[in-house]
Amino acid sequence: MKYYKYYLLSLGVILLDQVVKLLVHFNMDMGMPGQIHVIGDFFKLYYLTNPGMAFGMKLGTEYGKLFLTLFRLVAMVGIGYYLYTLINKGVHKGMLICIAMILGGAIGNVIDSTFYGVFLDNAPVGSPTPWFYGQVVDMFYVDIWEGHIPDWIPFMGGKYMSLWPVFNIADASIFIGVFAILTFQKKFFHEEVEDKSTEEGAIQTETVEVEA
Repeated sequence: MKYYKYYLLSLGVILLDQVVKLLVHFNMDMGMPGQIHVIGDFFKLYYLTNPGMAFGMKLGTEYGKLFLTLFRLVAMVGIGYYLYTLINKGVHKGMLICIAMILGGAIGNVIDSTFYGVFLDNAPVGSPTPWFYGQVVDMFYVDIWEGHIPDWIPFMGGKYMSLWPVFNIADASIFIGVFAILTFQKKFFHEEVEDKSTEEGAIQTETVEVEA
């Protein structure tokens, strides 16, 4: 049971992510015609497909997408095994929840990349194959800032920039998991250190008793 609850959390993230993506795909028009304003122009539902990485970023080369999908597959297996080892070590439950969320998010986007090119026919034009070239479905649009960067800022001064990430539940799950680990790392890892110290102390006590 100690394993199931964390892998079930990952499964829950995957199912929610896929349900939302399919609802968006089959019920919303892509781009501006189908956008739904939730909080003015700041936050809206906006259907678009992302051929690259999280939050709308892309890889420029022809085989960059294939490399990214294969990397995600390997990372998915690695994260799944890492979660298994952490559960066995009895680390902080908060840490396990974070890793489970990251695993669920990783698998959610892998499903898009691997299968959506075939089942949703959304692989980019000219892709060598629809398999592994599927585009990730994004729908949460946050318009943070848009404008010209002041001239006095080194390297980027004077350029026009827009900061408006578009993401999905899988991306959000990964982000929350990583953010929580960075925020609470002292609590997560401090408890693990204390447990090891307690175990070492118990072993030393037993050794002294045996020698006596």
